[in-house]
This record gives sequence, structure tokens and C-alpha cells, in this order.
Amino acid sequence: MALPVLSSSAVKFRRVLAHFPQELSLAFAYGSGVFRQAGAAAEHGENNMLDFVFAVDDSVTWHMMNLLKNRNHYSFLKFFGPKQITSMQSYGAGIYYNTLVPCNGRMIKYGVISTDTLIDDLLHWKTLYVAGRLQKPVKILTQNENSKLQAALVSNLKSAVTAAFLMLPESFSEEDLYMQIAGLSYSGDFRMIIGEDRLKVQNIVKPNIPHFQKLYSTILQDCPQVVYKHHLGRLEIDKSPEGQFAQLMALPKTLQQKITSLVNPPGKNRDVEEILLQVAHDPDCGFVVHQGISGIVRSSSIVQSAKTILTADATLHT
Repeated sequence: MALPVLSSSAVKFRRVLAHFPQELSLAFAYGSGVFRQAGAAAEHGENNMLDFVFAVDDSVTWHMMNLLKNRNHYSFLKFFGPKQITSMQSYGAGIYYNTLVPCNGRMIKYGVISTDTLIDDLLHWKTLYVAGRLQKPVKILTQNENSKLQAALVSNLKSAVTAAFLMLPESFSEEDLYMQIAGLSYSGDFRMIIGEDRLKVQNIVKPNIPHFQKLYSTILQDCPQVVYKHHLGRLEIDKSPEGQFAQLMALPKTLQQKITSLVNPPGKNRDVEEILLQVAHDPDCGFVVHQGISGIVRSSSIVQSAKTILTADATLHT
């Protein structure tokens, strides 16, 4: 199954891509500059910053080439060269952002992540930073033939559905599901408390239901654990302990480990399967899953935000 490439014109985004080294395994645009959002972000429209993520097979080489083409995009870290930039990239969520970059009459920011780090996050939710962005509608601009990356992109969407099911009641609307999915990568993110719009999830989902359906409808139709009443926009899932255990066992391994550490008392040496079976019988199963996700997001968002101090001194763009 291919990750859908959303159909509206991508000419302006491809013009941006032309400014960068072309050795990209994946490039996508995301956020309020790409998809309409309700609330404050909607008011700015064409003036919203355009956000991009570039996945590259060799980060050192890519930064070296980009320094030759776009040296002024970088903070003072440019003086330390591509190896040190790549070293900084590896901290936190494994992505290096250049922000407030003028390009084709718009302000853009772009993050660079290694293909291997991206695949690891998509499969295992190590940080849920870029994987979380790819659980929401994005505009895929270029993607190479890396079958491992393609499989990881689909796996990430399936994992998002599974985690959302565990936090939802037995019957719910399609919009409820997409709200839960869109909120996964904001769980535990301190920026949602001290700066970013706390209605952000609702503002993302409500105007973009058709885009969420493009991402998830095939997965929902093929999922044996859900009754998907597409014409009614309703879903029903198995909330028995057996059903929840199957879903817990299908979660990415980092989340399973977080759940295990939350539930397993210190000094008790029980295997993951035994602990997840206990969680499956717990009336607070959904809350435990939410706490596990929050733990992943909290640590990566704090480190990634701290990195911004070093990587985003736009005033030094010279």
C-alpha cells in the first residue's frame, strides 16, 4: 500500500525543493502553510511559514552540499562544518532544523533527518517526533524507491490506529478517531501548555477530515478488529481483554517498554507479554497507553526545543 500523495498542486513546494541538494529519500511539507486549519492559524493563510522535512541517506554529505548552496540558512554552527552539524542533528528527535529562511517570497523552515533514524522512529516510535507528523496529512513532494522506508510509513499509520483504538470507547465517530490520532504526538509536549494553541488538534482535524480519510480508510477497511460503517462515519471495536491484548502486542516496541516501566514495580522481573496481559484487563488500559505515549513525546520535545537555541539563531543568517 502506497502512502497517498495528496492531490492539490505542489508546484510552489517543488520550486522550494529546487533550492536544495536533490539527494533525498523523502521530502514532505506539512502544517498550516500546507493544509487549512481552523482558529488563529487560519487567519494568516498565505503568510504562514512553510514547513518541510527532508530525509537523507547520508547526513554529513547532504549538509556539506547544502552549506555550499545555502550557507546563510545555518546558525553559527556552520563555522563548525557538516560533521558537527550532523552530530547536533543526532540529539533529541534526530532532526536538524533551519528556521526563518526566506525562499521564493515566503518564510520556510526545514528539518533534516537521516533515513535510518526516520525508519526507526516510524517503526518503533523512539521519539514520535517525525513519525507523529506523518500520522497527520502531509504533502509528499518526493520519495525514492526505498521499500524499507515505504513499509515503515505504512506501519506508522497502522500503529497510530492501534494506539487510538486503545484510548477510545467501544463505539465512536470517524472524527473521534482522527482527533485521537492527531493528538498522539502532542501528548506530553510541554509546548502545548506554555505556548502553542491548546485547541491545535481540533483545528487540524475538523477542516481536514477528507485528508485523514485518504490516509486511513484502507487501513480501517482491512483491519479485522474494527467494524467500519463508512457511510455512517462510525466505528466499533473489540474492547474485550483479549482484543485489547492483541492491540497492545501490536504496539511499537518503545511504547510497549514505556507501558511496562509504568506498570511493573521496581525489582519485579516479568516479561513484556505478561505485563501487557495485565494491562489488557485493566479498566484504565487507555490511560496507561496515553501515559506511555506522553513519556515518549515529553523527553524528545524538551531536547528538540533546547536544540533550537543553537540551530535557529536566524539573526545570524549572513
